[in-house]
Amino acid sequence: MNMIASVYLWFSLPDNWLGENGILTRLAEHIYYVSLSLVIACAIALPLGVLLANYRKGAQVAIGLFNIGRALPSLGIVILAIMLIGYETSTVIIALVTMSIPPILTNTYVGIDQVDSSLKQAARSMGMRRGQMFFQLELPLAFPLIFSGFRSALVQLIATATIAAYAGFGGLGRFLIDGLGRNDTPQIIGGALMVSALAIVSEWVCSMIETFMVRKWRAGKIELSAT
Repeated sequence: MNMIASVYLWFSLPDNWLGENGILTRLAEHIYYVSLSLVIACAIALPLGVLLANYRKGAQVAIGLFNIGRALPSLGIVILAIMLIGYETSTVIIALVTMSIPPILTNTYVGIDQVDSSLKQAARSMGMRRGQMFFQLELPLAFPLIFSGFRSALVQLIATATIAAYAGFGGLGRFLIDGLGRNDTPQIIGGALMVSALAIVSEWVCSMIETFMVRKWRAGKIELSAT
């Protein structure tokens, strides 16, 4: 039996889909790790990026410090977190959040900072308050770049969340780790295909959301603010 047939057989077996070790359970665990980490990263990086773009003091230093996380190996962060915290779910979440903050923070800062100052001045002349100017002018113009950072973090998270298996937790990485332990090549390939498919679907959904939001803002709020 060739490898393609073996992988197909692995996907076709109902036992591989159901139960606590099945594909559906592992997929749900993977999505949970990614979603929770991304929400926490956004809660930290988005307001901080806006704050740094508006006040600028120490912005480059702060962004440089956060970007150190990009240079650290994923597994190394997990091992360090295990040494400090122990084998807890928070160990994996902390590692994933650490790696997700830099692209979101950097793109938010750059996106807000690059909004044309003449447009800001025009908005102030129209009597816009700070909050109005942010939501009706700065955010729509900076959204593509900010969302690009979000998309980058999301795809990176989907791939990196497989490290949860190294820490003894679930997710799609279990198929890779367990498959290596059993020398089960179809399971390894099947797990890798699931991670790749999840990343592709997520990228497609993000692309649809970005297109919709950009068209909506271009048709409405930005034109209103610039007139």
